[in-house]
Amino acid sequence: MKLTTHVLDTAHGCPAKGLAVTLTRVADGRVLQSIRTNADGRADTPLLEGDQFQFGIYELSFAAGDYFRSLGLKLPEPAFLDLVPIRFGISERRHYHVPLLVSPYGFSTYRGS
Repeated sequence: MKLTTHVLDTAHGCPAKGLAVTLTRVADGRVLQSIRTNADGRADTPLLEGDQFQFGIYELSFAAGDYFRSLGLKLPEPAFLDLVPIRFGISERRHYHVPLLVSPYGFSTYRGS
């Protein structure tokens, strides 16, 4: 059992390299992981696994605004999408994959495999 993520930049048609992602356990507000995506837009290691993988509600926060600004995009102030939070529950002992497809003006996610 593990939790993974990846981010695709749909505005440019490529993985979102270097995008900051934070994983928080909602019940106690504890930050469990803070990472930057690799060249494939993925975390280098699972965000949760082993004893850390517990049932509960979690939130992934994706720093989309900072990512697009780092590419030189001129975003309005405030940006339409800056920090993209995805709150989800873990209720089964199986692999959870939470991908993000993002542009400066929209995003989508789903439970991947």
